[in-house]
Amino acid sequence: MGNRLALRFLGVGNAKASELGSACAVLELDDQPALMIDCGPRSLDDYAAQYGETPLPPIVLTHLHLDHIGGLEALFYRVFFSQKTLHKLYVPATLISALHDKLAASPCVLSEGGANYWDAFQLIPVGDHFWLNNLLFEVFTVRHSGYRNAYGVGLRGAFVYTGDTRPIPELITHFANADETIFHDCALGGSPAHTGLDDLLREYDAPSLNRMVVYHYESAAAAVALEQAGLRVARPGQLFALKAARMGVREAGGATLSRVG
Repeated sequence: MGNRLALRFLGVGNAKASELGSACAVLELDDQPALMIDCGPRSLDDYAAQYGETPLPPIVLTHLHLDHIGGLEALFYRVFFSQKTLHKLYVPATLISALHDKLAASPCVLSEGGANYWDAFQLIPVGDHFWLNNLLFEVFTVRHSGYRNAYGVGLRGAFVYTGDTRPIPELITHFANADETIFHDCALGGSPAHTGLDDLLREYDAPSLNRMVVYHYESAAAAVALEQAGLRVARPGQLFALKAARMGVREAGGATLSRVG
């Protein structure tokens, strides 16, 4: 296995900007989809338009707002009726109960009964990290809609993806301290749950801003304005090459986690 990494955005819009697609990205490993971040209402269709018949990769969820998980109901039907294997779903452990209540609590996830929502998925609870393809991904809480309600995900050396958040400079300093590309929530106008342009410019230093790519904005016009302010802006379908990750390994005979360059 090689180690070429890139992140492709399927959609970049916030909940009001459906024309920009549901905010969702796919991590590519050696040009093949390896991990999808979130699964909004448009994400499955946008994935098919981008990748054709290539199987959908495992999914990690950042939080439970419907513009980020609205595609999971359709995925249940697809997996239950057509796939032979369960679909891997990585979910921060603190979100699992609420996710179950939103999507899986009904005794009739099929109208005729006889099926449980989780029959289609391999649910993998996530704490501070998870393994996939021998890469150690890190997960961390962000500032969005309450304590431990939303998370970012990162891969040391390669990238940090904030998910929906207010500015989190202290977390960026910790989780993106090896020249990672920083994919950050940013609209032209901020809110109590999201970062705006003024917030971004106030809270982050120039070296951090130079490594940022912003997404989850409100319109195509906002994207132009963000670019005019000096930011890199993601657009639907755009691919960003990443630096090589620091590979996660297990030491022989134990569970100690370490990294190699």
